[in-house]
Order: sequence, then structure tokens, then C-alpha cells
Amino acid sequence: MRAFIVLVQKEFLQIRRNSFLPRLIVAFPILVMLLMPLIMTMDVRNVNIALVDLDRSTTSRRIASHINASEYLTLAQTSAEYPLAMEALEQGAVDVIVQIPDNFERDMAVATPERISITANAVNATKGGMGMQYVVQTIARTLSELRSEQAPTAVSELITVENRYNPTLNYRHYMIPALMIILFILICGFLPALSIVGEKESGSIEQINVTPISRFMFILSKLVPYWIIGLFVVTVAMLVARLVYGLAPVGSIGAIYFGALLFILTISGFSLTIANFSETMQQTMFVMFFFIMTFMLMSGLLTPIDSMPVLAQRFTLILPPRYFVEVLRSVYLKGTTIAELWTNFVALGVFALIFNLLAALTYKKQA
Repeated sequence: MRAFIVLVQKEFLQIRRNSFLPRLIVAFPILVMLLMPLIMTMDVRNVNIALVDLDRSTTSRRIASHINASEYLTLAQTSAEYPLAMEALEQGAVDVIVQIPDNFERDMAVATPERISITANAVNATKGGMGMQYVVQTIARTLSELRSEQAPTAVSELITVENRYNPTLNYRHYMIPALMIILFILICGFLPALSIVGEKESGSIEQINVTPISRFMFILSKLVPYWIIGLFVVTVAMLVARLVYGLAPVGSIGAIYFGALLFILTISGFSLTIANFSETMQQTMFVMFFFIMTFMLMSGLLTPIDSMPVLAQRFTLILPPRYFVEVLRSVYLKGTTIAELWTNFVALGVFALIFNLLAALTYKKQA
């Protein structure tokens, strides 16, 4: 037991001796949690609109006013000629063209009017698609208001809409738990692997290989420091999320820490396994980068798993981050309990056991 404590102390001394690592461990989570939620958003703003108003009526002016008042749309151009608007679209000056046909207001009152034409620049599919949706919603709301002024009861008043778990549809509340997992992957994944490979390159690991310390004890001594560092990281991330973005877990904080412990063990054991098969830091970083990209793109961190092809959805079952992101989002937004997430915790526990056994068994120790 004394030998194990000495090994853990050695790991902390190595971290402290590196002047960059302590600063990275403290500053990196803070910077990521402060900046990335502001950048990583699906909200599309500043969509430039060109309005071709052939009607020149009260209705068309009201539509233009509502477009200009939107926080997402900007009325960049108003003209009576469609070719001029199309030229602006081709040059990238506007993103969406809205053409209101002649006699639209008159026909709307007495018959079915000619349809409003909306043309979007779909080079950026996200901006074009979302911009078109914003325009359609704005026009629909304007026409609904006009009808409600003429009818005693608007159709919209007969419908009650409720957004559960994320009432304001704030995309940051969806992304912040994913950013916490990315922090775990980068810090608790990269650093243990680079620690072992660094000792291989310097030759200091040979001094440990000739001692009677078992492989399991050596691997465990590598895990403990990053277990503690990981708990520090999740605490910092939760504090920043609460103080800066007002996002606090609805459910049990204990469920978050319990899931974090299991995930740290999993990702650290996985990285140590990769380090055992690597001889240089370059090899380790390239292999880790491949798996990190897979984790980030296919575990539901950035895109919903349900939107993936069926084969990809099945593949995600063997990716540990999938289970932890469900834990974080469920606890943060839904208030889910540990008992309700037991399958996720069991999956993380199995992954932790497998990867750490592999790390110990594949470590080549020469006594």
C-alpha cells in the first residue's frame, strides 16, 4: 500500500513540476465553459432579407415591418424588381428573397390570393433553411394578426403550446452538458496516455519496470490523479454553467458526480490502453484524435442519435460517451434520478472494468 501511495505522489509531483499542466487544468475548463456555449449555437441570426413588394399595400408594409422587427431577420433590401433581388442573392448580399405578388391584399379578402414566393440561398443549408423558416413564421404571424383583427377568435388562441424541460428552447442548455464531456475526454483522456508515453520516451518507466510493483497497481496509480482532476473539472464546469448561464441541474448532483467517476475511469483506462501500444507521443495523439473525433461526432454530443442512420445508431451502443451524455442531459434538464438511469451507470461501469483490465493486461512490465 505504501508503494501505491508513493506512485500516486509521483504522478502529482510530475504534474506540478510541469509549469504548463496545472495552468491548463485550471484555465482550460473555465475558458471552454465561458466561450464555447456562446459560439456553439444552432440559432441563426442576421438573416438578410430582400423584399420584392409588388402589392404595395398595408399588408405588405406590415409584413416588411415585422421582418425588420425580428431579432433574427434584417430587411436589407426593398425593391419592385425580382432580378435585382436575385442579383443580390447571387452576390451574397442577401440570404432570402420574399416576393409579395400584385393584388395580394385584395385577393386575400375576397378569394384565395396568389402565393408569396420565398427563395433562399441554400449554399449554407443551415442558414438558408432556418432563415426560410423564420420568414415563414413571421409572415404567418402577420397574416394571423390581420385575420384576428377581423374575426372574434384567432385560431392561435385555441392552441396551447408547452415546451417541457427547456421552456425557452435555449440551445446552450443542450450543449453545456456535451461540453463537460468534451472536457473529460480531452483532459482525462489525453493526459494519462501522454504521461505513460512520456515516461517511455525518457526511459524513466524502466526504473518502475524493475520494481516488484504489480501492473494493476501501476495502472491504478495512473488513474487516481486524473480521477481527482476530473472531479475538479466537473465542479468548475458546473459552477461556470450556474454562475454565467444560469443552468443548474434539476436533478441530483450526486448522480452527476457518480456518472463522472465512472466516465473518468472509462476514458482514462481507454487512453492508457492506447498508450500501452504506442511508443511515441505522436502515435498516441494521432490514435487518440481518431477516437475523440468518433466520440464527439457519433455519441450524441453534437447531433441527436435518433437522426443518424440505423447502422450508426447501433454502433453508438459501444461508445461510452453516449451513456454519460444521457446522464448529464437527463439530470440537468429533466431532473432524472440515479434509479432511473441505472442502465447508463451499469454500461459505464462495464466499460470502465473492461478498459482498465485491458490497460493492466497490455502493460508490458519486465520484473
